[in-house]
Amino acid sequence: MSRLRAACSCIALLSSLGAGELLAGDIQANVRDKAGKGVANAVVVALPATPTPGTTGGPSATMIVDQINKEFIPYVLPVLVGSSVNFPNRDNIRHHVYSFSPAKTFELPLYTGTPATPVLFDKPGVVILGCNIHDWMIGYIYVSESPYFAKTGADGKAVLTDLPQGEYVVRAWHPRLEGREEATERKLTVARSGATETVWEIGLLPDLRIRRAPIPGQSGYH
Repeated sequence: MSRLRAACSCIALLSSLGAGELLAGDIQANVRDKAGKGVANAVVVALPATPTPGTTGGPSATMIVDQINKEFIPYVLPVLVGSSVNFPNRDNIRHHVYSFSPAKTFELPLYTGTPATPVLFDKPGVVILGCNIHDWMIGYIYVSESPYFAKTGADGKAVLTDLPQGEYVVRAWHPRLEGREEATERKLTVARSGATETVWEIGLLPDLRIRRAPIPGQSGYH
């Protein structure tokens, strides 16, 4: 009987250790401008200080960047390297989507509906989207080499979830970031459970996007 109890205790101990190994922590990020206001559409990414196999890259689900009312929706889309993105045109006119960015150069000539083949983003970096027909249409795809990333909401906050415990290099990026993304780097320690908080105060460059012009004699915009 004592041997049975000992065996059960051993099994329970191993089970608890196994469950503990599944525990993971979060990073609660807050990105603000110089005036202390939350910055939306910032991407926060955490890279393991000592990368291990399986923690970077790899296939991911197909994502979507819509074209609605002659705008890219969302304005900023973070994806994992190896992801594919579809660019459906939901307007009743044709668009011509392209990018000349080193991380991904591609072109989708004038079309409506959804292209038959999504675009594969197989290199990390920032991809700037444009439309040859509508100059004000600008969008961004942030291709992350790490699976641990998140985009800030209107309040400037984002949560990176389920990070294994350990040391991470964390940085923030925004389309109008003043300076280099690498300048935002910091080291954080993520515990086996719970949240680690971090705050950035970043400078923002002026928004130089071309403004949409009103349609003569109408209430809408081009």
